[in-house]
Parts: sequence; C-alpha cells; structure tokens
Amino acid sequence: MPTVREPVVAGQFYPGQKADLEKMLANLTGKAKKEDAIGAMSPHAGYIYSGAVAGKVMSRLKKRDVFIIIGPNHTGRGAQFSVFPGGKWRTPLGLVDVDGDMAGELIKNSGIFLADEAAHAYEHSIEVQIPFLQYLMKDFKILPIVIGSMEMKRLKQAGDEIAETVNQLGVNCTIIASSDMTHYETQREAERKDKAALAAILELDENKLAEKVSGMDISMCGVSPVIAMLSAAKKWGAKESELVDYKTSGDSSGDYSSVVGYGGVIIK
Repeated sequence: MPTVREPVVAGQFYPGQKADLEKMLANLTGKAKKEDAIGAMSPHAGYIYSGAVAGKVMSRLKKRDVFIIIGPNHTGRGAQFSVFPGGKWRTPLGLVDVDGDMAGELIKNSGIFLADEAAHAYEHSIEVQIPFLQYLMKDFKILPIVIGSMEMKRLKQAGDEIAETVNQLGVNCTIIASSDMTHYETQREAERKDKAALAAILELDENKLAEKVSGMDISMCGVSPVIAMLSAAKKWGAKESELVDYKTSGDSSGDYSSVVGYGGVIIK
C-alpha cells in the first residue's frame, strides 16, 4: 500500500469537511488571467487570515503536470532537505498523488536531498496549499519538499538541483514556495520590513533577500524555500515577477498592534 499522508491541520487552519472547505475556497478564489508561472510565493496561515492572498496567487496559476511545493520546517523534525518520496496526500477534497519518479530522480542525483517523511508528518506549510490546487484544477501531482537549512550555498544548490531534475525529466511544473512574512509586530513595522523583502523577491535577487531578512531582522519563516524557488526559477529563465497581493492578519482581525504579514508573488 502506498503511503498516505493524512491532513494534520484540517479543522484548524481550514475547514475539515469537504462542503465547508469548498464553500470557503469559492470565496477565496476567482476568475483571473492565468499566468505561465515558473514560480510563486504563497502564504500558509489559517485561511481566515492568509487565504485571500493564497487564493489570488493560486487563481493565477495555469494547470501543471506537477506542482513542487517547498515549505519551511516549523517542527524541527527530519532531514534539513526532506523530499516526500512517494504515495499520496489526503485533504478533505480527496487524494493527490506525489510524483514518486521526480522524487526518486531528485534524491538519486542530489548531494543534499533525502527521502524523508518525518519532516512532513506535522508540517502545515505544504498541506494548506493543496486544497487550493485541488479546487482549481484536476489531474496534477505534487512534490512536497521541506527545507530546514538557512545555509545560502546549500539553498542555491537545492534550487539548481530541482531545476536540473525537472529539465532531465521534461516535466511541466511550477514551484510554489510557502512562506508567511513578518510575525507579531505592529502593522507599520510589518509593512516596512515586508516591503524590503518583497522588493528583493520581485527583483529575483535571492542574495538581497537573505541580506534584508538578516539585516532587518525580518521573521519571514519561509525565506529558505523562497531562495531555493528563486534559484530554480532563474535556471529556467525567469525574467519578471508580480506582486499579486499583500495583507496582514490585522486586515482580518482588526488588531493592528501585532500582525503577521502575507505576500503573494508569481514569477514568470
């Protein structure tokens, strides 16, 4: 029997029942111009806070054979560069196949990626992206990757290895980096810091992003996935980017004294 990764934040970050989830996704997504996106950044908080931004990003993506979804490691479990090696992921909307062939090739040819389910077992950052894709399109696979390293050289290597593996296999795919931005600062401070980080992402400059996050003490949890995504996207000839939306948790809660920032970006 193939491994089935069961949902761990259904009923918390998003509705646990199919009908309720579909109703919420209908409100968070919409008709939009579909982009031939190489990469994207999408937030991963509870849908009531970040779902509007994530929904706008996902609504812009053209259907792909595979979506490579890279999340940060919030739990500290597993390997630093963890590839979910095969099987399926379940959400209230059903099962999605993991591209085991791509996983196998990436692991076989890599100096850093390992087959590892432990990092994925309780990690929400990839899980929350999948229902959007299920709602908006059919017949796709995913490749879940969790990154726990902050080492720049290895993050760039990760992006290069992902890009090379996809090129070898000739698969049509988009990389989604799962990241929230500034955590638990005032609205004004979050906007100031996130503006600097987003500017670096929009310039497709992973070095500048790392410098801004470090130098300005930006608590952006998915900076490592974004760096790997940008590195891969540039290998594939990324030329332009677009800020799809930016909001904070204060826009939902009304409390602007301590917010989390959510940015949505697509790379073309």
